Amino acid sequence: MSMPAFPAVVVFEPGPAELTEVAEEDLPEEPVSVEVAFSSLNYKDALAVTGRGKVVRSFPMTCGIDLAGTVVESKDPALVPGDEVVVTGWGLGERHPGGFTTRQRIRPEWALRPPAGLDLRRCMAVGTAGLTAMLCVMALEEGGLRPAGEGGAEVLVTGAAGGVGSFAVALLARLGHRVLASTGRPELERELRSLGAAEVLDRRALASGPERPLLTERWAGAVDTVGSTTLASALSGTRYGGTVAACGLAGGSELPGSVLPFILRAVRLVGVDSVRCPAALRATAWRRIAELLSVDVLDALHEVRPMSEVVQLAGALLSGTVHGRVVIDPRR
Repeated sequence: MSMPAFPAVVVFEPGPAELTEVAEEDLPEEPVSVEVAFSSLNYKDALAVTGRGKVVRSFPMTCGIDLAGTVVESKDPALVPGDEVVVTGWGLGERHPGGFTTRQRIRPEWALRPPAGLDLRRCMAVGTAGLTAMLCVMALEEGGLRPAGEGGAEVLVTGAAGGVGSFAVALLARLGHRVLASTGRPELERELRSLGAAEVLDRRALASGPERPLLTERWAGAVDTVGSTTLASALSGTRYGGTVAACGLAGGSELPGSVLPFILRAVRLVGVDSVRCPAALRATAWRRIAELLSVDVLDALHEVRPMSEVVQLAGALLSGTVHGRVVIDPRR
């Protein structure tokens, strides 16, 4: 006997999503069925839900690029009923129905077991945003970034009040770096400093682009969530041999900069993607997040809101009035 219809946030055609009901037969033909406990609201989700970005690749599509829940049925021996799983990326909410629902079917290779110390709610407080931030930090480390106490210089984080930015600030500070947090929301300076920011910069200083191809060398590395002229400024102010990890385009997808930081200062620009990130790298990133960030920090970084508010929250996120992370409870 099939289960009753259940709520979901669905895009039926190009344009805004709506809160509706989905039947079990509407779920994808994947081997693992998950009862979704929590999801989260990301920038990409906001674009999909509002219809302002070309995120959704087929219709109808259940939104939500993250989910955390419990296996209820499985045709794969690696996962059995009762197992807790976390899924981020892999095309959820884009090419495959996502996490803004109470029931979903997934492929077993997408599933990650929650790292020790994190329950399902806190895993979604991390979600794609936290995973992306950790991957950025790891990219900077691979480029030779050292903590300030070991002779390293400052590290810049742009879009610091957003989901990825907030996590980047907290992770870098926990690792001993002196963090410069760039934001257009000065009213959040106290919150950013509580996460570990040593200095809060007005984003206008970077958003207009560099005055010249090479600015005074200041930061040893940067995590850029904004793109466009902000990324160009971040590159121009990076010290010799430094690395900039780019993971977002909130300010635009173009890069109106110069090659001079690359050829005169040996600056490296590294792209960071969390959608198709290999499983082993994901597992390492999740383990490090659980080790570095206390539950108190994670709890301060997020709030839980009902799925019935997703459409409203998506618009607020794009307008810049959402701070930190929003965990979605699909049962509300």
